[in-house]
Amino acid sequence: MSGLLSRFFPDRPPALRVATSRDAAALAGLHAGAFHIAWDAAEFERLLADRLSLAFLATDGPQGAPIGFILTRGVLPETEILSVAVAPRWRGRGLGRQLVEAVFGRLAAEGYTTVFLEVEEGNAAARKLYARAGFREIGRRSGYYRTQGGVPAAALTMRRDIA
Repeated sequence: MSGLLSRFFPDRPPALRVATSRDAAALAGLHAGAFHIAWDAAEFERLLADRLSLAFLATDGPQGAPIGFILTRGVLPETEILSVAVAPRWRGRGLGRQLVEAVFGRLAAEGYTTVFLEVEEGNAAARKLYARAGFREIGRRSGYYRTQGGVPAAALTMRRDIA
């Protein structure tokens, strides 16, 4: 909320929980709001049903609307962040960082030691999030992504050790 309304109706603190295949539509909606090439609910349902995947869903309070997620997939001892999305109204408030830290805690407890990801070179907000979370660039794939205008964009491959 913004302005005067936010004084009377402040946002509740986000609640985080493990996402299940029942959350596929919510994750697809968040993804569509964050990326110009969105994954559909069927793709999320498939990923969430996979025993190699782990996702956290953030909601606006314990029973609130979905506001963000992080999705990983891997085989011990390595995993990969497949996607992170935060609802526009919640961006810039540290929710992405909360999601990353929550998933790191769970992954470390399960024995994962290394996390990889790919991020579009021009995605400054995501790159800032990942740099603050301790990721370092280990590679670059030219032309891997297409921007909203169809222009080729590089993917930066990043790594972080968590144990």
